[in-house]
Amino acid sequence: MSEDDLGEPVPLAGPARRVVSLVPSLTEALAVTVPERLVGATDWCAHPADLDVPRVRGTKNPDRAAIEALRPDLVVCNREENRRLDVDRLRAAGMAVWVTVIESVDDALASMRRLLTEALAVPEPGWLTTAAAEWARPVPAPALRCAVPVWRDPWMVVGPRTFTGDVLARLGLVNVFDAGEDRYPHVPVDDVLAARPDVVLLPDEPYPFTTDDGPEAFPGVRSVLVSGRALTWYGPSLATARAELLAAIRS
Repeated sequence: MSEDDLGEPVPLAGPARRVVSLVPSLTEALAVTVPERLVGATDWCAHPADLDVPRVRGTKNPDRAAIEALRPDLVVCNREENRRLDVDRLRAAGMAVWVTVIESVDDALASMRRLLTEALAVPEPGWLTTAAAEWARPVPAPALRCAVPVWRDPWMVVGPRTFTGDVLARLGLVNVFDAGEDRYPHVPVDDVLAARPDVVLLPDEPYPFTTDDGPEAFPGVRSVLVSGRALTWYGPSLATARAELLAAIRS
């Protein structure tokens, strides 16, 4: 019997052929690698752009009846994005659930490799091999101090022990909020400025920062608009994210 990233047993009679994904990044990974096996996804699963599968509501409020109606061999979840309550309810309804745990680039690569090669029994896809090679490159120098807001009103930033935080470190950036207990702390703008970052990265998701909405809050600090998918997603975008983010930061 296979085990997920939490070490929980996942009762699979064979390679999963019908998969429902409750994680946007993993939805994209499955849709690109085994499109014929993906039978359901959340309303937030926006990639690939032409994804055409039944929707089962959101990551935090999945429609259990709709999922059950799709007769999945496997439901894919993530410890951060999905609630334990929903995982327990899916399992109680008799569904096999695979929970991923991803807090770093290495976690992402290893977790997706195991999901695809063990639970689905398919060869490692080319995009994953390329991603592993890209993120194995040396960390650029010199280091820049950065802050990464992910929401405003109230302002929230990327904190410690996060996938995005590890991405920042591998790009040669020092997250000025990489300490404390809260992984996404609420931080007033004045505190961001007081931390004296060299650059503020403003992703276009989950909050859609734009040239007119975000940079004005950090006068005197260089602001860079970046792709939220490149910065926070851990599916096939990992193959190109490093080069894309470095180009934006260096521009």
